[in-house]
Amino acid sequence: MSDIAIVPAPRELTVSGDQWVTEDPIADAVRTVVENLGETEYRIDITADGARLSAGSEDALRHAETTYEQLIEAAVPAEDGKVAVPAVHIADAPRFGWRGVMLDVARHFMPKDFVLKVIDVLALHRLNVLHFHLTDDQGWRVEIDAYPKLTEVGAWRTETMVGRMTHEQTDFEYDGTRHGGFYTKDDLREIVAYAGEQGITVVPEIDLPGHMQAAIAAYPELGNFPDNQLGVRQIWGISDDVLNVNDETVEFVKTVLREVLELFPGPYIHLGGDECPAVQWGEAEAAQKRQAELGLSEPSQLQGWFTAQVAAVLAEEGRRLVGWDEMVETDCPQDAVIMAWRSAERGEVAAKAGHEVVMTPCESVYFDYYQGDPATEPLAIGGLIPLEKVYDFEVIPSGLSAEEAARIIGTQCNVWTEYMEGPEQVSYMLLPRLSAFAERAWGSPKTSYDEFLGRLRPHLGRIERLGLNYRPLD
Repeated sequence: MSDIAIVPAPRELTVSGDQWVTEDPIADAVRTVVENLGETEYRIDITADGARLSAGSEDALRHAETTYEQLIEAAVPAEDGKVAVPAVHIADAPRFGWRGVMLDVARHFMPKDFVLKVIDVLALHRLNVLHFHLTDDQGWRVEIDAYPKLTEVGAWRTETMVGRMTHEQTDFEYDGTRHGGFYTKDDLREIVAYAGEQGITVVPEIDLPGHMQAAIAAYPELGNFPDNQLGVRQIWGISDDVLNVNDETVEFVKTVLREVLELFPGPYIHLGGDECPAVQWGEAEAAQKRQAELGLSEPSQLQGWFTAQVAAVLAEEGRRLVGWDEMVETDCPQDAVIMAWRSAERGEVAAKAGHEVVMTPCESVYFDYYQGDPATEPLAIGGLIPLEKVYDFEVIPSGLSAEEAARIIGTQCNVWTEYMEGPEQVSYMLLPRLSAFAERAWGSPKTSYDEFLGRLRPHLGRIERLGLNYRPLD
């Protein structure tokens, strides 16, 4: 069994000690979708007589295939050019329905070919959601026909700050290099179709009403002080320049979302909702007037109203709103799916409030954090999340009743790219921590960390064959 290296490990694997001798284990295996297994379940049965992959759906059969391809790497040469495959029984199904990776392409644009490779690595790990962070203060990455300046202007910043940003920092050094890029509608259709072929749903994020400086740079009338011409933000951190709450801006967002919905047919659309300062709403006359009309006591309450207005488009099309955990504090719709990022405790709060929750706490699964000694690692945003800490991550927070725990629909790791200029850096920060994350997302049996490393070492060769960089184990 030591030669069998499957990542993530299946829920149940038994080895009989027998072998199946065959010329071609891929071609000679029998594959069937059956009615007596659940939609997410699959079985692999290998005896001396052959191999059978059975599953409750085409998606589950795809997972069986991925596991089987890893399993047969343990085959050894036999007589007459044949191979001997270990005889095993595997009974497997994922623990969670949402097993995702968030890729931020707004801070640094990532080429389409790399996004397709990220989809490949998700499929390798039996993950099923690519959360695509397409817009932010530092760049707008999705083509919108109704508003061409979003990409003509909003997709490009004249230069980018150098070095790691601190909270107190006021002076910045810049690289003097224009940065940007965007995905055409055809690019996005290709990405969505490619993901779909591998059973992966792409969830787009249009982050609002904060994190919108790139859009306001393109269309100043979206801002609270339209006479102040902004540029696309060149530094990181949180911008006070948020969308205004005028009817025209609500219609702008609705128009954008309708075009986004045409590109992304999946059930979920992410509308951000994080880190939205209310400073300008407290200063701008139009925002103050809207606050009074609505009878709100605080400018910050305008966020909940604004989100509800624009989210109406999602309801019209039968889609689900997803948002970061700040949304719970803004009187968001009860059926909104909440991503708990600020801590595991935020996931508890959201679940107790009746929301379905995706656990993505920054202390455990933020892959823009350091993996080792900062003195020897590439620049990162801070914090420390080594591989073993990811492996020890517990998805469901303690302190939930069984009913509340059932609202934890899954988990996700996040790759924010402030300090990752391109694919090489992203891959290094993502892998192999993604492999450890996949074990927890799938629900693999919790073994010793050393046993996991024993499977991970040969698994790194599969990552190499995808053409992706990764952080060495040693």
